[in-house]
Amino acid sequence: MTEFLARMTGGGADRTRPEGGALSPPLGPARPLGQWALAGVAVASFGGPLALAALNAPLIAGGAISSAGLSMVLAAAAFGFPLAIWFGYARHISSSGGLYAFTEAAAGRRVALVQACVWAFSYLLYVVYTTAQIVYDLLPVVLPGERRYQTVLEVAIPVVLAGVMISGRRVALLVIGLIAVGQLALAAALSGVTLANVSTPASSFGTSAPAGSLAIAGGQTALLYICGSLPFFLGGELGGNVRQQFRTMRRGVLGAYLATAVVIIAAVAPLAADPALAGSVIPGMAVAERFVGHDFAVTVGIGVAVSTAAVILIEYLALSRLAVAVTKWPLRRVLIGIGVIMVAVGPVLLINPDQIYDDLVTPSLFALWLSQLITFAVYPRFIARRGGRVGPAVALAAGASALAVYGLWTTIATASISF
Repeated sequence: MTEFLARMTGGGADRTRPEGGALSPPLGPARPLGQWALAGVAVASFGGPLALAALNAPLIAGGAISSAGLSMVLAAAAFGFPLAIWFGYARHISSSGGLYAFTEAAAGRRVALVQACVWAFSYLLYVVYTTAQIVYDLLPVVLPGERRYQTVLEVAIPVVLAGVMISGRRVALLVIGLIAVGQLALAAALSGVTLANVSTPASSFGTSAPAGSLAIAGGQTALLYICGSLPFFLGGELGGNVRQQFRTMRRGVLGAYLATAVVIIAAVAPLAADPALAGSVIPGMAVAERFVGHDFAVTVGIGVAVSTAAVILIEYLALSRLAVAVTKWPLRRVLIGIGVIMVAVGPVLLINPDQIYDDLVTPSLFALWLSQLITFAVYPRFIARRGGRVGPAVALAAGASALAVYGLWTTIATASISF
């Protein structure tokens, strides 16, 4: 489970007018997406929250554990740059093309197609290899007896996920929403248990950790929020005009982000007083086991695995919307096509899951950060085209691009170490 963390951290119906409004109605005959449905997608897309609070963030904070709280606050602040840019685009563009539509409005269709291809390559790899992380990294720690069923699970999980998506938008959003509510509740409970039983030292929000370690912990944690861009691919399915769609999107994504940041800070900051907990295989499980009991610990561990699976569903959702926006293929055909790929790759992973995972994760993460960098870098051009203030846009683009470049650098660095 630490391998992915190390790599992660170490013209047509849906095009937009030049002035930014969407030309198309929501995809298909479905009703417009509501605020709560979008909020569920947004919550689950940020990590999800339980996976970050119980696993990823505490492990990263271990490098600057004496300033764990501050490193989490710095991460939340640093990710404000990408969020501000996505919202800057979304104020004028609401499309199922997501980042592709943003990039097209800023730099034209050719650049946008490059961005879309790179982005789709990244996430298509992610949806096929992440089941190996769940089956071979996460679940054996949570349920040691699961090893007997790894072959079945590696084949069955992609089938279940594809089945959920092909069943239709209502089913997919219901499943994602239930997972979002459940994991947010578990993350809040875990944070409450941690705060109640581990006294948070004031130094956790101070600079007692070495500056370099603190910067690394903050920067690497900020990278974990990057899937927060996925809800923007549902922009074309929101009701109302562009202004109303933007308000819905802003409430959903910003609310989900703040909720995620709060539970992560609450879960990680106290660990400055007990570094051993942060060094556990799944820190959230260690906290639950010590202060509540084994059953709660197992619930947290299973929740982390389900939280990871929910991100796969949202990536599947976003990939399907992007494919329709770019190719104008029927949505159901796209959903079935992605599902076929997922199900077909499952048995292939059985050949050598660890090696295949290692071979796919690096190009996937590199493509992810490169695609985001393109969208960030052209943002000032988008603002200039609209007659806005270029100075602040350049500052935002610089901050967000720096984070993307850092993501590229850590991907290359950790890949070099692994080889």
